[in-house]
Amino acid sequence: MLRGAWKLWALGAASLAAAGSAWAAPTPGGIDFQPAVTETAERVHAFHNEVLIIIAVITAFVTALLIWVMIRYNRKANPTPKKFSHNTVIEIIWTVVPVLILVWIAKGSFPLLYEQDVMFNGEQVAEEQVVDIKVYGNMWYWDYTYNQNTEKEFVVESRMLRPGDETRPLVPARGDINKLSVDNPMVAPAGRHVRLKITARDVIHAWAMPQFTLKVDAVPGRLNQLWFKVDQPGIYYGQCSELCGKDHSNMPIELWILPQQQYDAWLAAAQADPTKGGRAYLDSLPRPGATQVASAQ
Repeated sequence: MLRGAWKLWALGAASLAAAGSAWAAPTPGGIDFQPAVTETAERVHAFHNEVLIIIAVITAFVTALLIWVMIRYNRKANPTPKKFSHNTVIEIIWTVVPVLILVWIAKGSFPLLYEQDVMFNGEQVAEEQVVDIKVYGNMWYWDYTYNQNTEKEFVVESRMLRPGDETRPLVPARGDINKLSVDNPMVAPAGRHVRLKITARDVIHAWAMPQFTLKVDAVPGRLNQLWFKVDQPGIYYGQCSELCGKDHSNMPIELWILPQQQYDAWLAAAQADPTKGGRAYLDSLPRPGATQVASAQ
């Protein structure tokens, strides 16, 4: 078992060294976050790294302390133990220091929770500048409603592509990724605030996008909200992250972030034909800079 663990570690280290700057992409055996593409995600990653340093220091200190106690105060080295049971200075230290550590962590985490939860991080954004998309979780696919409550409202159903499926075939030649690509992706414009209204029609699902550090449950009868603003066009992938039944693993999320002009053209094509129009327009475009190039096989 130990030999197998060392083999896996060596392979992982070699893959990281070979991958260079792309090592954070979702690859088999990857150990880090996917690259952040929003300002909020970048701050979440930075905060995670700070907490990881704190955890590592505490773990190293406690491990060294345990080893020292086992060596210095075992029965052979210390046959006659001391009888005292209190040390005021040490007790004050081990009470105050953890409190200060928790205060430091809270100082970093509370603003991030606010930023993720409050629309646009409290920034005043004109409603006409906000892109609203309503997201429904279904067993087992997503659908997205655009131009809600207007005469231009339309719904795009998004189902996973499968190898050998005649209705929704997976086409690796056009860049499809097994277990992640869908027939009709969600599409949003770059550089604008996007507000998602998320719910479900049957059981609890969860809309999650790792590169945005966003995740929220889609609950029947309840409306949850998320927001994001992505400046970099690309294709981003997520998945349903709440166990919702036998095909839970077949609910990927594929999100295309397009420049405004291309987004407007897609919107018109999808509105004219929600089933195939939007997909046909996307296929006519060169693939935007996909920030995740990996197979989930």
